[in-house]
This record gives sequence, structure tokens and C-alpha cells, in this order.
Amino acid sequence: MSIHPAPATVPTLRTVSFDHPDAVALNDRVQLEYAERYGDEGDVTPLDPTMFTPPRGLYLIAYDAAGTPLATGGWRAQDENEEGYADGDAELKRMYVTPEARGLGLARQILAALEADARAAGRTRMVLETGTKQPEAIALYGSSGYEPCAKFGLYRFEDLSRCYAKAL
Repeated sequence: MSIHPAPATVPTLRTVSFDHPDAVALNDRVQLEYAERYGDEGDVTPLDPTMFTPPRGLYLIAYDAAGTPLATGGWRAQDENEEGYADGDAELKRMYVTPEARGLGLARQILAALEADARAAGRTRMVLETGTKQPEAIALYGSSGYEPCAKFGLYRFEDLSRCYAKAL
């Protein structure tokens, strides 16, 4: 029987600013992946580092023992507006695991930490937008209790867009 060896050390989650050099580098990588999958310029949702400042947001990076950034994700507060958000929403943004670190459970670890932080900040629902060309993301969110919801945000009119929500 063959089993996968456990990583030598458990990755560490660190809170960083969205404009931290490691966050910028990981964001560049995810944008390239979006462009490859969708054939466009990537996600053009306007994001400002202040959107992820506690208590109205949080941005995390998972690092290995050598200090290499492996995965990222954040949430930002949203309230009812013309793009379809509801009062109390926390929007998940920039969930990404580098190809070399996939399969280690980092996305689930980051997702759980972001949900807990948003809940502690008084948010009542986590929402996210992904696309049909990201089946791994759709599977992760579905297995984590997220359900399809009315579309919201910049891509709410796009055919390839899928929106999900989970009560916190």
C-alpha cells in the first residue's frame, strides 16, 4: 500500500496586506492562470489593499518552512449595493494555491480561517464568484457547504460566472 508522505512541516498562515510583495506575486500568478483558462486579461475586479484591512477584511498567505508562499486568499466586507450584495456579506477573493502545492489541503485551511475571521468580524454570509473553467474551485466550495446563489459583482452578467454563498 502506498500513501503520500506528509509534508515535513505544516504550512503557516500569515496575515499580510494585499500589496505585500508575496501577495502581489501570487496575484500575478493567479491572473496568468485566469488568462490561460478564460483567454482574457484575468479578473479585472477593482481591488484596493484597504479592502482587506481588519476588521472589514483579511488577507492570508500560507508559507512553507523555508518561507516560500504557497497559497493565498482573502475576504472583504460587502453590504447591500447595486451589484447584488446583501448586508453582512463577506466576499471571498483571490483564493489560489500554486500548482506545486496543490493537494496539500491549503485551500481548505485558508477557507476555514477566512470564514472564522469573517464570522468573528460580524459578517453573516460568505459569498464568492468563480467560473465554469475552474472545476477544482467549484468542487472545493461545494464540498465546503457553499450553495449556488443569485449572481452578484462585476461578472454577474457573464455566462461563465458562478456565484456561491454560505451562512456564517
